[in-house]
Amino acid sequence: MNLMFVNPPLEAAADGVVPSGPAQQVLPPMIYTRVAAVARLSWSARITALAVALGCLGVLIVAAGLEPNPAGMGTHTQLGLRSCAFLAQTGIPCPTCGMTTSFAYFVRGKLAASFYTQPMGCLLALGASAAVWVGFYIACTGIAVYRLTRLIPTGRCLMALLLFGILAWAWKIALVRLGS
Repeated sequence: MNLMFVNPPLEAAADGVVPSGPAQQVLPPMIYTRVAAVARLSWSARITALAVALGCLGVLIVAAGLEPNPAGMGTHTQLGLRSCAFLAQTGIPCPTCGMTTSFAYFVRGKLAASFYTQPMGCLLALGASAAVWVGFYIACTGIAVYRLTRLIPTGRCLMALLLFGILAWAWKIALVRLGS
């Protein structure tokens, strides 16, 4: 349907003539301009987005069921997993030590404790939370959000994440060495 709205006659122009009749310009007001059709994603892409959202939600729900270990690591043993063999062999924590504890603090809203325990775990929990919302949005609407990801410089972003992960591991090693 093509809607046309006639603009009201203008006040007297500079030469004193008020336009009228068929010569009057016919324009729709700005609020009625059409928006370009948005391409929808395929059903397989929407189901994939839903699977990612449900997977991340599952991880966050499992973390909510765990009691964070005050030592800052070892929370994963509540899932029936063994203690960290890397820590037992070397005396220093592995790069993922404290991640489960960090997730457990994060889902309880204790962001400072989550970040203190394992900074990379806090960042990953934040990413999982965002993935839940974005995944459900894509699954429900079929609208891709890839345009937003073009704003992130991929190479630099990955290098920054790698550097952050290394610094988070160094932080965790320092915490264990200092006995905090």
